[in-house]
Amino acid sequence: MSDLEPLTDGIAERLVAWQRAEGRNDLPWQRSADPYRVWISEIMLQQTQVATVIPYFERFVGRFPDIPALAAAPVDDVLHLWSGLGYYARARNLHKAAQIIVADHRGRFPQAFDDVLALPGIGRSTAGAILALSGGRRFPILDGNVKRVLARLHAVEGWPGRREVEKRLWQLADVHTPETDVAVYTQAIMDLGATVCTRSQPRCAACPLHDGCAARSAGTQSRYPGKRPPRKRPTRTTRMVLAMAPGGEVLLERRPPSGIWGGLWSPPELADEDDVHGWCRAVFGDAVSRIEEGALMRHAFTHFDLEITPLIVRLAAMPVAQCVEDGERVWYNRRAPARLGLAAPVERLLAALGAGDLA
Repeated sequence: MSDLEPLTDGIAERLVAWQRAEGRNDLPWQRSADPYRVWISEIMLQQTQVATVIPYFERFVGRFPDIPALAAAPVDDVLHLWSGLGYYARARNLHKAAQIIVADHRGRFPQAFDDVLALPGIGRSTAGAILALSGGRRFPILDGNVKRVLARLHAVEGWPGRREVEKRLWQLADVHTPETDVAVYTQAIMDLGATVCTRSQPRCAACPLHDGCAARSAGTQSRYPGKRPPRKRPTRTTRMVLAMAPGGEVLLERRPPSGIWGGLWSPPELADEDDVHGWCRAVFGDAVSRIEEGALMRHAFTHFDLEITPLIVRLAAMPVAQCVEDGERVWYNRRAPARLGLAAPVERLLAALGAGDLA
């Protein structure tokens, strides 16, 4: 018998009963146990709120109803539907994983844990959640909501990003996961963290586990889980060339597959030390009529801030040949936009440019 078992008496049963009575049971991805839909929802829900995900999920599965459809789609179509949801590596990994599933698993989502874990963008907790929610398979999960529930329930000290703290939380997650009603339990512990045992102002009176919660008993809910050690938040800077043709089209280029906004489209970037006039002569020749610097735009990423200085380049003509001959650049018509993946800050830049708000 594990030394953790005395801590778990009745917890799974109470969570299952609570989920059936109080939990979220009508979300779009819960309408079937199709592992494809569960997979898409689990990836979208990483670092993203349910209310934000719902319309994206419905559009995504409407356009790509199954794994073969996703695998066969151009990556630009996938990124276009993901635009605004952030963390774009998730979309690229979904697309790549779908192609692997078609090639290696005949288009059917794999059922072996190790096969799921081997897919791009899927870690231990996500693999467990997909198999638990779609097939009732007994695999523990440990997403951010579950970490918070377990850390408070058992007063687990320390930041979950530390290896020994995470190991302890995985032990607890495993011991709590029941042999039956696994799908209901898995949804329950995620929902409990998302709707009741929230980061701030947890609703302890509504929690089915409140009478056995160590943090509630001690009045130390805000102490758990432990905070990440403080780090200075860095600021990065870049300049983006907003080259606008006489018809209002703006030159965009595909970004490298790795790094921020990987695989999406954005205006060309120049480092602070790059000569904008020399770059424009090399790319546009004599077509440049005016270059001006626009108002600074700021965007916050998870771990750093980005300051974008727009460089507005007005062209007297559209020099198509030297600009787009390699297929990695396009002239983007904001009034009749192509199906391209654009990061939210790029969409804001283009909208501000069109409205004349960058001066």
